Amino acid sequence: MKVVQKITDQFSIGLSLLCAVHCLFLPLLLVLLPGLGALQLDNEAFHLWILIAVIPISLIALSLGCKKHNSFRLLILGSTGLMLLLFAAIWGHELVGDTGEKVLTLIGSSLVAIAHFVNLTRCKRNQSLCNNA
Repeated sequence: MKVVQKITDQFSIGLSLLCAVHCLFLPLLLVLLPGLGALQLDNEAFHLWILIAVIPISLIALSLGCKKHNSFRLLILGSTGLMLLLFAAIWGHELVGDTGEKVLTLIGSSLVAIAHFVNLTRCKRNQSLCNNA
């Protein structure tokens, strides 16, 4: 397995999970640890910064995987998740409310993480395919 493929998939999974944890647990953490409020983690800009990191990394990893596996399903799955994340970060709160934004974010980050996990699994299962691409 190429190192770039593995690292970008793992990094994208980590960022997707960070996004999900941020949406689910940040309100609880702010209540339990009020000092975290000074970090501005509840700021909407946090979502945009994660997206700025996850979009190019995910597209690179999924494109490399698509090229290796000759299957566009993972690219479509991951891209759908990225579009949901982008929609939730930009228009989610205004169009679907706070709860809808969280649901869209969780679904989007789950789709991205699943796409990258399957990409990693396919590479591990078929080392010769990934090493020759």
